Amino acid sequence: MEDGMKEVLSLFITYGLKVIGAIFIFIVGRWLANWSKRKVAHWLERSQKVDQTLIGFLSSLVRYLVLLVTLLTVLAQFGIETTSLIAVFGAASLAVGLALQGTLSNVAAGVMLLIFRPFKVGDYVEAGGTAGTVKDMTLFITELATPDNVQILVPNSQVWGTIVKNYSHHETRRVDLVMGIDYTDDIDKAQSVVERVVKADARVLSDPAPLVVVGNLGESSVDLTIRVWCRSGDYWPVKFDLTKQLKQQFDAEQLSIPFPQRTIHLINAK
Repeated sequence: MEDGMKEVLSLFITYGLKVIGAIFIFIVGRWLANWSKRKVAHWLERSQKVDQTLIGFLSSLVRYLVLLVTLLTVLAQFGIETTSLIAVFGAASLAVGLALQGTLSNVAAGVMLLIFRPFKVGDYVEAGGTAGTVKDMTLFITELATPDNVQILVPNSQVWGTIVKNYSHHETRRVDLVMGIDYTDDIDKAQSVVERVVKADARVLSDPAPLVVVGNLGESSVDLTIRVWCRSGDYWPVKFDLTKQLKQQFDAEQLSIPFPQRTIHLINAK
């Protein structure tokens, strides 16, 4: 009887200490996981360059990694071989990764987009073969809205893997216009009219200065190249308004805008 009690007491001491140690490791590991999550989130927020979605994703990822290490340490306390578990976990992760290859590529691209931020919500961009205003960015997709308000969901892997044109990135943009006048019209007069119309528009910036030059001698017209700068948000209103105002002013100044025409010479051969 005494031998049995001694054996039970020995087992209780041996495994009891392991249980107490495992509980202690679990408590410390859980505290460390939560602490790591808060620290990573705080560090990322201080950078002011990381999206809030990415902050939550990365901080949670760190927390789960610490919890995983804690679990393996607890199992090791009881003499369980963790090497084989790690191998099984690695094989399972590989199988899941192969099965979700497309999804994971979108997640990876989403992380890169949220870190490097080639565009932000509200920008007008051309990416993934389409153009529109960015409405939302997640780890999987980028949501765009076309000018006629059609929703387009572009997988992040297509956005990150292609050329991205961000029309809203810079504060200013250049408006390019071409106005043709007849070969018999006064070029200097036409340039003066264009300069007057351009300077009358308060949205046109004085620096860089507007440019009005003869850009091309076409088949039917002398083409004036007009380049003015404005704020990015005023690009389309300025382009539309200047086109209308230049046409009206050319009509008022009797400057013709010729349509394509050809001169035919008839030779009477006898």
